[in-house]
Amino acid sequence: MRSSLATSRHGGRLPLEEYRDGVLAGDRVVLARAITLIESDLASDAELGIQLLDAILPSIGKTRRLGITGVPGVGKSTFIDALGTHLTRDRGERLAVLSIDPSSPISRGSILGDKTRMERLAVNELAFIRPSPSGGHLGGIGRRTRETILLCEAAGYRNIFIETVGVGQSETAVHAVSDFFLLLMLAGAGDQLQGIKRGIIEMVDGMAINKADGHNKTPAERARAEYASALRLFPPSPDGWAPRVLCCSSLECTGIAEIWQMVLDHEAQLEVSGKLAQRRMRGELQWMHDLISNGLRDTFRSHPAIAELMPQLEQEVRVGRSTPLAASRRLLDVFQPDRQTTRT
Repeated sequence: MRSSLATSRHGGRLPLEEYRDGVLAGDRVVLARAITLIESDLASDAELGIQLLDAILPSIGKTRRLGITGVPGVGKSTFIDALGTHLTRDRGERLAVLSIDPSSPISRGSILGDKTRMERLAVNELAFIRPSPSGGHLGGIGRRTRETILLCEAAGYRNIFIETVGVGQSETAVHAVSDFFLLLMLAGAGDQLQGIKRGIIEMVDGMAINKADGHNKTPAERARAEYASALRLFPPSPDGWAPRVLCCSSLECTGIAEIWQMVLDHEAQLEVSGKLAQRRMRGELQWMHDLISNGLRDTFRSHPAIAELMPQLEQEVRVGRSTPLAASRRLLDVFQPDRQTTRT
Protein backbone atom coordinates (compact mmCIF):
# COMPACT_ATOMS: atom_id res chain seq x y z
CA MET A 1 0.00 0.00 0.00
CA ARG A 2 1.32 3.43 -0.91
CA SER A 3 2.34 5.50 2.05
CA SER A 4 0.55 8.73 2.90
CA LEU A 5 4.00 10.20 3.44
CA ALA A 6 4.99 9.53 -0.14
CA THR A 7 1.71 10.50 -1.76
CA SER A 8 1.32 13.70 0.26
CA ARG A 9 4.09 15.36 -1.77
CA HIS A 10 4.51 14.58 -5.44
CA GLY A 11 7.27 17.04 -6.16
CA GLY A 12 10.48 18.10 -4.50
CA ARG A 13 12.15 16.61 -1.47
CA LEU A 14 10.51 15.28 1.66
CA PRO A 15 11.47 16.62 5.08
CA LEU A 16 14.16 14.65 6.86
CA GLU A 17 11.68 13.23 9.40
CA GLU A 18 9.44 11.84 6.65
CA TYR A 19 12.36 10.18 4.89
CA ARG A 20 13.55 8.70 8.19
CA ASP A 21 10.14 7.50 9.38
CA GLY A 22 9.22 6.09 5.98
CA VAL A 23 12.46 4.18 5.56
CA LEU A 24 12.35 2.77 9.10
CA ALA A 25 8.73 1.72 8.53
CA GLY A 26 9.77 -0.24 5.45
CA ASP A 27 7.76 1.95 3.08
CA ARG A 28 8.94 0.95 -0.40
CA VAL A 29 7.93 4.24 -2.03
CA VAL A 30 9.75 6.37 0.53
CA LEU A 31 12.75 4.02 0.35
CA ALA A 32 12.91 4.49 -3.42
CA ARG A 33 12.74 8.26 -3.01
CA ALA A 34 15.43 8.15 -0.34
CA ILE A 35 17.73 6.23 -2.67
CA THR A 36 17.06 8.81 -5.40
CA LEU A 37 18.02 11.51 -2.90
CA ILE A 38 21.26 9.71 -2.06
CA GLU A 39 22.12 9.28 -5.74
CA SER A 40 21.53 12.97 -6.53
CA ASP A 41 24.45 15.17 -7.54
CA LEU A 42 22.89 18.31 -6.02
CA ALA A 43 24.79 19.76 -3.06
CA SER A 44 21.56 20.40 -1.14
CA ASP A 45 20.49 16.78 -1.63
CA ALA A 46 23.91 15.57 -0.52
CA GLU A 47 23.60 17.39 2.81
CA LEU A 48 20.10 16.03 3.42
CA GLY A 49 21.33 12.56 2.46
CA ILE A 50 24.10 12.73 5.07
CA GLN A 51 21.57 13.76 7.72
CA LEU A 52 19.31 10.87 6.70
CA LEU A 53 22.12 8.32 6.98
CA ASP A 54 23.00 9.66 10.43
CA ALA A 55 19.34 9.39 11.46
CA ILE A 56 19.05 5.71 10.48
CA LEU A 57 22.47 4.70 11.84
CA PRO A 58 21.10 2.78 14.87
CA SER A 59 19.05 0.52 12.56
CA ILE A 60 21.77 -0.65 10.17
CA GLY A 61 24.16 -3.59 10.09
CA LYS A 62 21.69 -6.43 10.72
CA THR A 63 21.81 -8.02 7.28
CA ARG A 64 23.47 -10.54 5.02
CA ARG A 65 25.14 -8.95 2.02
CA LEU A 66 25.71 -11.19 -0.97
CA GLY A 67 27.79 -9.87 -3.87
CA ILE A 68 27.14 -11.69 -7.15
CA THR A 69 29.29 -11.41 -10.26
CA GLY A 70 29.96 -13.54 -13.31
CA VAL A 71 31.03 -13.77 -16.90
CA PRO A 72 28.74 -12.33 -19.61
CA GLY A 73 25.85 -14.63 -20.42
CA VAL A 74 26.11 -16.61 -17.20
CA GLY A 75 22.55 -15.67 -16.22
CA LYS A 76 23.06 -13.50 -13.14
CA SER A 77 19.57 -11.99 -13.18
CA THR A 78 17.85 -15.34 -13.70
CA PHE A 79 19.94 -16.84 -10.91
CA ILE A 80 19.02 -13.97 -8.56
CA ASP A 81 15.36 -14.46 -9.45
CA ALA A 82 15.63 -18.14 -8.49
CA LEU A 83 17.66 -17.60 -5.31
CA GLY A 84 15.52 -14.66 -4.27
CA THR A 85 12.35 -16.68 -4.77
CA HIS A 86 13.81 -19.40 -2.54
CA LEU A 87 14.40 -16.81 0.18
CA THR A 88 11.06 -15.03 -0.06
CA ARG A 89 8.67 -17.86 -0.93
CA ASP A 90 10.28 -20.84 0.81
CA ARG A 91 11.86 -19.09 3.80
CA GLY A 92 9.61 -16.02 4.14
CA GLU A 93 12.54 -13.60 4.31
CA ARG A 94 12.67 -10.07 2.90
CA LEU A 95 15.17 -9.31 0.14
CA ALA A 96 16.57 -6.18 -1.49
CA VAL A 97 18.31 -6.55 -4.86
CA LEU A 98 20.66 -3.77 -5.92
CA SER A 99 21.36 -4.31 -9.58
CA ILE A 100 24.17 -2.31 -11.16
CA ASP A 101 23.97 -1.74 -14.92
CA PRO A 102 26.98 -0.54 -16.92
CA SER A 103 26.71 3.06 -18.07
CA SER A 104 27.50 4.11 -21.60
CA PRO A 105 30.79 6.04 -21.72
CA ILE A 106 29.17 8.28 -24.35
CA SER A 107 25.66 9.02 -23.10
CA ARG A 108 26.25 8.01 -19.44
CA GLY A 109 22.92 6.19 -19.66
CA SER A 110 22.11 2.54 -19.01
CA ILE A 111 19.34 0.11 -19.86
CA LEU A 112 18.31 -0.74 -16.27
CA GLY A 113 16.34 -3.74 -17.47
CA ASP A 114 16.89 -6.15 -14.59
CA LYS A 115 13.31 -5.94 -13.34
CA THR A 116 12.15 -7.43 -16.62
CA ARG A 117 14.60 -10.33 -16.16
CA MET A 118 13.54 -11.01 -12.55
CA GLU A 119 9.93 -11.82 -13.30
CA ARG A 120 9.01 -13.48 -9.99
CA LEU A 121 10.82 -11.06 -7.71
CA ALA A 122 9.46 -8.04 -9.58
CA VAL A 123 5.93 -8.84 -8.34
CA ASN A 124 6.94 -10.17 -4.92
CA GLU A 125 5.95 -7.99 -1.96
CA LEU A 126 8.87 -9.32 0.09
CA ALA A 127 11.39 -8.23 -2.56
CA PHE A 128 12.63 -4.76 -3.44
CA ILE A 129 14.59 -4.36 -6.68
CA ARG A 130 16.58 -1.22 -7.32
CA PRO A 131 18.44 -0.98 -10.63
CA SER A 132 21.09 1.74 -10.73
CA PRO A 133 23.60 2.87 -13.36
CA SER A 134 27.26 2.39 -12.57
CA GLY A 135 27.92 5.94 -13.74
CA GLY A 136 31.40 4.88 -14.78
CA HIS A 137 32.26 3.97 -11.19
CA LEU A 138 34.91 1.26 -11.03
CA GLY A 139 34.78 -1.87 -8.94
CA GLY A 140 31.54 -3.36 -10.27
CA ILE A 141 29.17 -1.24 -8.16
CA GLY A 142 27.51 2.15 -8.45
CA ARG A 143 28.70 5.41 -6.96
CA ARG A 144 26.17 5.25 -4.12
CA THR A 145 25.73 1.50 -3.71
CA ARG A 146 27.15 1.53 -0.18
CA GLU A 147 24.70 4.22 0.98
CA THR A 148 21.82 2.38 -0.71
CA ILE A 149 22.74 -0.77 1.23
CA LEU A 150 22.40 1.15 4.50
CA LEU A 151 18.98 2.47 3.53
CA CYS A 152 17.77 -1.04 2.66
CA GLU A 153 19.12 -2.36 5.97
CA ALA A 154 17.26 0.35 7.87
CA ALA A 155 14.09 -0.53 5.93
CA GLY A 156 14.22 -4.06 7.37
CA TYR A 157 15.56 -6.08 4.47
CA ARG A 158 17.40 -8.97 6.10
CA ASN A 159 19.14 -10.03 2.89
CA ILE A 160 20.74 -7.75 0.30
CA PHE A 161 22.01 -8.95 -3.07
CA ILE A 162 24.42 -6.75 -5.03
CA GLU A 163 24.43 -7.78 -8.68
CA THR A 164 27.57 -6.33 -10.19
CA VAL A 165 28.32 -4.98 -13.63
CA GLY A 166 30.25 -8.19 -14.31
CA VAL A 167 33.74 -9.61 -14.24
CA GLY A 168 36.00 -6.78 -15.34
CA GLN A 169 39.24 -5.13 -14.37
CA SER A 170 38.32 -4.67 -10.73
CA GLU A 171 35.71 -6.14 -8.43
CA THR A 172 37.38 -5.06 -5.20
CA ALA A 173 34.57 -2.65 -4.32
CA VAL A 174 32.04 -5.47 -4.57
CA HIS A 175 34.06 -7.63 -2.21
CA ALA A 176 34.39 -4.73 0.24
CA VAL A 177 30.61 -4.31 0.59
CA SER A 178 29.79 -8.03 0.63
CA ASP A 179 29.73 -10.56 3.43
CA PHE A 180 29.82 -13.34 0.83
CA PHE A 181 31.21 -12.92 -2.69
CA LEU A 182 29.78 -15.39 -5.21
CA LEU A 183 31.17 -15.95 -8.70
CA LEU A 184 28.83 -17.50 -11.28
CA MET A 185 30.39 -19.53 -14.06
CA LEU A 186 29.41 -21.80 -16.94
CA ALA A 187 30.69 -25.17 -18.07
CA GLY A 188 33.94 -24.97 -20.05
CA ALA A 189 36.29 -24.29 -17.17
CA GLY A 190 39.67 -24.20 -18.91
CA ASP A 191 39.11 -21.37 -21.38
CA GLN A 192 36.93 -19.27 -19.10
CA LEU A 193 39.23 -19.54 -16.12
CA GLN A 194 41.97 -17.97 -18.21
CA GLY A 195 39.74 -14.99 -18.91
CA ILE A 196 39.15 -14.12 -15.27
CA LYS A 197 41.51 -11.92 -13.32
CA ARG A 198 43.48 -13.82 -10.67
CA GLY A 199 42.52 -11.21 -8.08
CA ILE A 200 38.83 -12.00 -8.49
CA ILE A 201 39.39 -15.72 -7.96
CA GLU A 202 41.36 -14.96 -4.80
CA MET A 203 38.45 -12.91 -3.41
CA VAL A 204 35.56 -15.33 -4.01
CA ASP A 205 33.90 -17.10 -1.09
CA GLY A 206 32.09 -19.50 -3.39
CA MET A 207 31.51 -20.38 -7.04
CA ALA A 208 28.40 -21.73 -8.75
CA ILE A 209 28.30 -23.44 -12.13
CA ASN A 210 25.01 -22.22 -13.55
CA LYS A 211 22.81 -23.77 -16.26
CA ALA A 212 23.52 -27.30 -15.01
CA ASP A 213 20.43 -28.78 -16.66
CA GLY A 214 19.51 -31.01 -19.59
CA HIS A 215 22.47 -32.14 -21.66
CA ASN A 216 24.66 -29.65 -19.79
CA LYS A 217 24.56 -31.51 -16.45
CA THR A 218 27.63 -33.65 -17.12
CA PRO A 219 29.78 -30.78 -18.50
CA ALA A 220 28.70 -28.66 -15.54
CA GLU A 221 29.78 -31.30 -13.04
CA ARG A 222 33.08 -31.66 -14.87
CA ALA A 223 33.55 -27.88 -14.73
CA ARG A 224 32.74 -27.91 -11.03
CA ALA A 225 35.53 -30.41 -10.38
CA GLU A 226 38.00 -28.40 -12.48
CA TYR A 227 37.18 -25.14 -10.69
CA ALA A 228 37.44 -26.85 -7.30
CA SER A 229 40.89 -28.14 -8.23
CA ALA A 230 41.94 -24.70 -9.46
CA LEU A 231 40.83 -23.02 -6.22
CA ARG A 232 43.06 -25.34 -4.21
CA LEU A 233 46.07 -23.85 -5.99
CA PHE A 234 45.42 -20.44 -4.42
CA PRO A 235 46.60 -19.44 -0.94
CA PRO A 236 44.15 -20.11 1.93
CA SER A 237 41.65 -17.38 2.71
CA PRO A 238 42.76 -15.16 5.62
CA ASP A 239 39.40 -15.68 7.32
CA GLY A 240 39.82 -19.46 7.38
CA TRP A 241 36.98 -20.23 4.98
CA ALA A 242 37.58 -22.72 2.16
CA PRO A 243 35.61 -21.59 -0.94
CA ARG A 244 33.22 -24.19 -2.32
CA VAL A 245 32.10 -24.87 -5.89
CA LEU A 246 28.53 -26.02 -6.53
CA CYS A 247 26.32 -26.66 -9.55
CA CYS A 248 22.86 -25.18 -10.05
CA SER A 249 20.11 -24.60 -12.57
CA SER A 250 18.26 -21.31 -12.32
CA LEU A 251 15.57 -22.58 -14.69
CA GLU A 252 14.92 -25.84 -12.86
CA CYS A 253 15.71 -24.30 -9.44
CA THR A 254 18.04 -27.18 -8.58
CA GLY A 255 21.05 -26.55 -6.38
CA ILE A 256 19.66 -23.17 -5.32
CA ALA A 257 18.93 -24.17 -1.71
CA GLU A 258 22.40 -25.70 -1.44
CA ILE A 259 24.01 -22.45 -2.54
CA TRP A 260 22.11 -20.52 0.11
CA GLN A 261 23.15 -23.06 2.71
CA MET A 262 26.75 -22.40 1.70
CA VAL A 263 26.17 -18.69 2.41
CA LEU A 264 24.70 -19.52 5.82
CA ASP A 265 27.58 -21.89 6.66
CA HIS A 266 30.06 -19.16 5.76
CA GLU A 267 28.22 -16.67 7.95
CA ALA A 268 28.12 -19.07 10.90
CA GLN A 269 31.83 -19.88 10.68
CA LEU A 270 32.96 -16.27 10.38
CA GLU A 271 30.67 -15.05 13.16
CA VAL A 272 32.10 -17.58 15.61
CA SER A 273 35.68 -16.58 14.74
CA GLY A 274 34.91 -12.85 14.72
CA LYS A 275 36.11 -12.60 11.11
CA LEU A 276 32.74 -11.37 9.84
CA ALA A 277 32.88 -8.25 12.02
CA GLN A 278 36.49 -7.68 10.92
CA ARG A 279 35.46 -7.96 7.27
CA ARG A 280 32.71 -5.40 7.78
CA MET A 281 35.16 -3.09 9.54
CA ARG A 282 37.66 -3.32 6.65
CA GLY A 283 34.87 -2.49 4.23
CA GLU A 284 33.84 0.55 6.26
CA LEU A 285 37.41 1.84 6.35
CA GLN A 286 37.81 1.34 2.61
CA TRP A 287 34.54 3.21 2.09
CA MET A 288 35.87 6.13 4.15
CA HIS A 289 39.11 6.21 2.16
CA ASP A 290 37.20 6.07 -1.13
CA LEU A 291 35.04 9.01 -0.06
CA ILE A 292 38.13 11.00 0.86
CA SER A 293 39.70 10.26 -2.53
CA ASN A 294 36.51 11.23 -4.35
CA GLY A 295 36.17 14.40 -2.29
CA LEU A 296 39.76 15.43 -3.01
CA ARG A 297 39.23 14.80 -6.72
CA ASP A 298 36.06 16.92 -6.75
CA THR A 299 37.76 19.70 -4.79
CA PHE A 300 40.69 19.64 -7.21
CA ARG A 301 38.47 19.88 -10.29
CA SER A 302 36.31 22.66 -8.84
CA HIS A 303 39.32 24.84 -7.97
CA PRO A 304 39.01 28.04 -10.10
CA ALA A 305 42.65 28.00 -11.28
CA ILE A 306 42.45 24.30 -12.14
CA ALA A 307 39.17 24.73 -14.00
CA GLU A 308 40.72 27.52 -16.05
CA LEU A 309 43.99 25.73 -16.82
CA MET A 310 42.65 22.21 -17.38
CA PRO A 311 41.21 22.72 -20.93
CA GLN A 312 44.48 24.25 -22.13
CA LEU A 313 46.62 21.41 -20.79
CA GLU A 314 44.19 18.78 -22.07
CA GLN A 315 44.56 20.28 -25.54
CA GLU A 316 48.36 20.31 -25.24
CA VAL A 317 48.34 16.61 -24.33
CA ARG A 318 45.85 15.90 -27.11
CA VAL A 319 48.08 17.42 -29.83
CA GLY A 320 51.34 16.14 -28.35
CA ARG A 321 52.81 19.42 -27.09
CA SER A 322 52.91 18.10 -23.51
CA THR A 323 53.14 14.74 -21.86
CA PRO A 324 50.45 13.63 -19.39
CA LEU A 325 53.09 13.59 -16.64
CA ALA A 326 54.18 17.18 -17.28
CA ALA A 327 50.59 18.41 -17.55
CA SER A 328 49.49 16.68 -14.35
CA ARG A 329 52.48 18.02 -12.42
CA ARG A 330 51.75 21.55 -13.59
CA LEU A 331 48.15 21.25 -12.41
CA LEU A 332 49.22 19.85 -9.06
CA ASP A 333 51.75 22.67 -8.64
CA VAL A 334 48.93 25.18 -9.16
CA PHE A 335 46.77 23.38 -6.60
CA GLN A 336 49.57 22.70 -4.08
CA PRO A 337 49.67 26.06 -2.23
CA ASP A 338 46.10 25.67 -1.02
CA ARG A 339 46.93 22.23 0.37
CA GLN A 340 49.90 23.44 2.40
CA THR A 341 48.15 26.11 4.46
CA THR A 342 49.46 25.84 8.02
CA ARG A 343 47.83 26.84 11.27
CA THR A 344 49.58 28.81 13.98
